[in-house]
Amino acid sequence: MRIAIVTGASSGIGRAFVRRLDKALVLDEIWLIARREGRLRELSEELRAKGRVVPLDLTQRESVRALQDLLEVEQPRIKALVCAAGFGKFGAAADLTLAETDDMIDLNCRAAAGVTRVCIPYLEPGSQVLEVASCAGFQPLPHMNVYAATKAFLLRYTRALRWELAPRGVKVTAVCPCWVKTEFEQVARDSENGAAVGRCTRLAQSPQTIAAWALTANRLGLAVATCGPLSLAMRAGSKLPSCAVMAAWEGIRRI
Repeated sequence: MRIAIVTGASSGIGRAFVRRLDKALVLDEIWLIARREGRLRELSEELRAKGRVVPLDLTQRESVRALQDLLEVEQPRIKALVCAAGFGKFGAAADLTLAETDDMIDLNCRAAAGVTRVCIPYLEPGSQVLEVASCAGFQPLPHMNVYAATKAFLLRYTRALRWELAPRGVKVTAVCPCWVKTEFEQVARDSENGAAVGRCTRLAQSPQTIAAWALTANRLGLAVATCGPLSLAMRAGSKLPSCAVMAAWEGIRRI
C-alpha cells in the first residue's frame, strides 16, 4: 500500500501539502494527522486517494506510539512524509506559561522527530520527507525566543537526516518559509504579551505557494526550501553576528 503521511493536516501548510500530494502522486491512501477530526474528515472527502483520518494530539507521547502501532499493522510504503504540525507564541520567554513552553517544544521538536523516526523503516528509494521548519530557525529571535529555538532544532535535525537517508535514495528537505497566511498569527497572539511582535505579516505568502515551492525543492534534492525572497534574505542574514541580527529584529518586530 502506497501512502503519504501529513501531520498538521487540518489547516494551513499541512492542508495545502495534502492537496498537492494528492494531485502529484499515485497513492492508495493519505493519512491525515491532526487533533481536529472534523476538519480531517472534510478534507478526506475531497481527495482522489482515500483519506485515512488519524486524529492524534502529537503533544502527547502516546500519540506517536499509536502511529507506530498503526504502521506495524499496515506495513505501508511511505512515498511522502510531511511533518507540518507546529505552533508558536509571541512574547518573551517570561511571558509564556509553562504549558505554552512545553507544548511548543513537544510539538515542534519531539513530535516531529518522533513521527519521522517511526516512519523511517517504511521509506523507500524515491520517498520524500519534508519537515516544516521556519526561517525563524536561522537566527535567535527575542520575543519569539522559544519558537525560533524549536525551529532551529528542526532545521539542524533535518539537515543531518538528509545525509543519513541519502544512501537509501530518500530526499529530505527542511521547509523554511517566512510569514504564511494561516492561523499561525491568531494562535501566536493569544498569549500574555501577544502584541510583542507587530503586524509585519503584510507580505505573507499563501500555504499553497509554500507547498508547491517546497515539493519542487525536494524533487531537486535541495536541503533547505526557503520558499521566497524574504526567507532567503533571512537565511543570508543569519551569516551576520547574532547580536546584529537580533538588534535588527528588535526594530522589525515593532512595526
